[in-house]
Amino acid sequence: MYTFEKTIIINLPQQEVFDYLTDPANDGKWRKTSVSSEWTSEGPVGVGSTQHSVDKFLGRNIESDSEITVWDPPNEYGWKSVGGPIPYELSMKFTPDGGGTQISFGGQAELGGFLKLAEGMAGKQMEKQMDDDFNNLKAVLEAG
Repeated sequence: MYTFEKTIIINLPQQEVFDYLTDPANDGKWRKTSVSSEWTSEGPVGVGSTQHSVDKFLGRNIESDSEITVWDPPNEYGWKSVGGPIPYELSMKFTPDGGGTQISFGGQAELGGFLKLAEGMAGKQMEKQMDDDFNNLKAVLEAG
């Protein structure tokens, strides 16, 4: 099991940051590995809502389906895989920090097959990608 945490401060109000990060249409604007991401369920977003994502990882497109497990706007958002090659569970917590918002992102993934054999390398790649993505998120959001 691979676990990870990342914390970053975005100099924007909590609700604005929450709204941006919980809209899958924005994924490709800040995550370089995002190929596509969209809601697959109808109605208002909440616990049980689903989405389909395609991401590039280690040179391959990886498709996954996920389901929201925690929906507490603008404080917390959690989701888990319900289909795809890598079982995972992730969460984002949003807290006010001065005039900005602190995002605490964390989760765990069960790396199997080749990725299990190369867990150290895959983990380092995922951590580097998270750092790059969150630095890009900060730049995109704060630039307006």
